Amino acid sequence: MSRAAYSHGLDKRPANFQPLTPLSFLARAAQVFPGHVAVIHGRQRMDYAALYARARQLASALARHGIGKGDTVSALLANTPPMIECHYGVPMLGAVLNTINTRLDAATVAFILDHAEARVLIVDSEFAELAREALAKAKVKPVLISYDDPEFPGLGAPLEGIDYEALLAEGDADFAWAMPDDEWDAIALNYTSGTTGNPKGVVYSHRGAYLMCFANSLAAELGQHPVYLWTLPMFHCNGWCFPWTLSAVAGTHVCLRWVRAGEIFRVIATEKVTHLCGAPIVMATLLNAPDADKQPLPHRVRFVTAAAPPPEAVLASMGEAGFEVVHVYGLTEVYGPAVVNAWHAAWDGLPAAERASLKSRQGVRYPGLEDLAVLDPASMKPVPADGATLGEVMFRGNLVMKGYFKNQAATEEAFAGGWFHSGDLGVMHADGYIQLKDRSKDIIISGGENISSIEVEDALYKHPAVKLVAVVARPDARWGEHPCAFVELKDGASVTAEALAAFAAEHLARYKLPRTILFEELPKTSTGKIQKFALRERAKNLT
Repeated sequence: MSRAAYSHGLDKRPANFQPLTPLSFLARAAQVFPGHVAVIHGRQRMDYAALYARARQLASALARHGIGKGDTVSALLANTPPMIECHYGVPMLGAVLNTINTRLDAATVAFILDHAEARVLIVDSEFAELAREALAKAKVKPVLISYDDPEFPGLGAPLEGIDYEALLAEGDADFAWAMPDDEWDAIALNYTSGTTGNPKGVVYSHRGAYLMCFANSLAAELGQHPVYLWTLPMFHCNGWCFPWTLSAVAGTHVCLRWVRAGEIFRVIATEKVTHLCGAPIVMATLLNAPDADKQPLPHRVRFVTAAAPPPEAVLASMGEAGFEVVHVYGLTEVYGPAVVNAWHAAWDGLPAAERASLKSRQGVRYPGLEDLAVLDPASMKPVPADGATLGEVMFRGNLVMKGYFKNQAATEEAFAGGWFHSGDLGVMHADGYIQLKDRSKDIIISGGENISSIEVEDALYKHPAVKLVAVVARPDARWGEHPCAFVELKDGASVTAEALAAFAAEHLARYKLPRTILFEELPKTSTGKIQKFALRERAKNLT
């Protein structure tokens, strides 16, 4: 039999092929579980039938204002119901959702609005002043829609424009939205942090977002009907695609406007939260909360965290508090997390030091990511899997972005050699688990020796007084540069620079020791990541 026989007459047709899109998950959840609670926000409760109807009303109303396929709808919103509704209502039109970091300055927001060619801007009243300043600097003149949160009224003077609820009232709850013509169509536009220039626009496809939902469900072990607390900003990589993922498993979104320990503990107990995501700063917020804010958890809660791996002491404390921590790693360009430290039960019985070493690794590729490697960026060949040879972490597969919006040069550079170049340096272990050593720009070269800032940070984190630490290069007349540590101490704790340096000497080679140690509150992004670029500038200008 010829191979062609399996293709002859066996064509794609509506009965056997539909474009992949996460919008189908909401339609299914509304059909199968219409009365199940989809969204909780303070006193508000919304079931899946209502969420689906409101998303369709939003799509219908936007269509009446001339929004259609390929148009950009930008949003300056907190973790509230409208942000969830935007994740469905906007792409139901074939339009593209652009969620904007609410902690950015007005000039950067203006750049994003112009670069994205925003046709609509939906603004929470808390961020109305930021929006006004940005619009005064921007060239675009989008349709303005204002949301005043009934659970938190009076946060700011609402933006002049259409009231969000009034907009929905214009729409049709039975609006006949259409599947995308092509699953490769854009569903979302996210902007990178832009620490070395203007941010780049990362484009997600319906296909990638759809597949990410299954990957999240497996990696985070969501199961059926999870209750998910929004401690991760939905503007960050579209909340790692969890706004769509929750519909796939008919889960419940528990909205949270601000990350505050007392409210997190209260909501976990009252709403029976099963999962949450966030940066290590969220863990620190919980562990260092006043006793009055803490309360015993009635059940185990899975906490999915990215960025630097939590120190063993933090993991132990989180376990004692009732949390099970899952460590993931990724970038905006791979829809959020695309690597998970898949834990083996056999490792539970290992000595603490060995467990800590295994937990410090970023892990293996997500379900749905076809390939993850550590390559020599010059030869594009894999580095030896010896846990020591440094290379660049690279991704390939369906969980990688379409590319950078209106930036062909950056796209080609990122995809050179058939892989997405992360810019992160790491090693490959013999069992196939990767471990980050640094960003390429964060490697410290002292006297010709490469020093991993992460390795130095790990050593300092072991000190019981240390809450947060960031290590960057400081110019050095003799050595070229040396490690400079910025340290934030736990409340009530104290330690001198000399004592901390002596402690680090127990864990590091002498040439890796920080020669400068400063104690201060560390600058952080709205997602809890430490702003190393700001600290590099500070270290450069130290006298």
